[in-house]
Amino acid sequence: MATTADIKNGLCIVFNNDIYSIVEFLHVKPGKGAAFVRTKMRNVKTGRMLENTFPSGAKIDVVRVERRPYTFLYKDDMGYNFMHTETFEQIAIQEELINAPQFLKENQYVEMTVHADNETPLLCELPPFVEMEVTYTEPGVKGNTATNAMKDAIVDTGAKVRIPLFIEQGERIKVDTRTGEYSERIKQ
Repeated sequence: MATTADIKNGLCIVFNNDIYSIVEFLHVKPGKGAAFVRTKMRNVKTGRMLENTFPSGAKIDVVRVERRPYTFLYKDDMGYNFMHTETFEQIAIQEELINAPQFLKENQYVEMTVHADNETPLLCELPPFVEMEVTYTEPGVKGNTATNAMKDAIVDTGAKVRIPLFIEQGERIKVDTRTGEYSERIKQ
């Protein structure tokens, strides 16, 4: 058991039966009354932010989590199958644990956040940007390229992305996995 004196950025704790990561904290000693620690925490599974105030010296449960490199292999009825890049150990996880499953391709590198004590996966994160090929899109109309008009496109994983009118079928684009939006065209 640790206390609020041990709080630092990046520390993972159990709070309300969930695992939270400390994003920001501030020790406050008011002129009148007891000291306290004001924190901003991010839920490791959902990513939601939460603000909480702990009384100074309160006990907290520290959780040991590790970020491990994995490679996506395939999807079957058991879920999404990944292989650890160093130990070659394979695991299957459910879609809810992946931050952007619609952009997951075979042999895609991901970072898995794992609860180190019981080896359960908590979260699977794709890189911030992934390269995709546009497999289908309507042709752009000449003369409409001066505006910021967007059109729908389907990329090689089957996901829908809004792209600028000048992008054609067969071109490669960079997609932001955090928002699912078009970032830039990749020049061949």
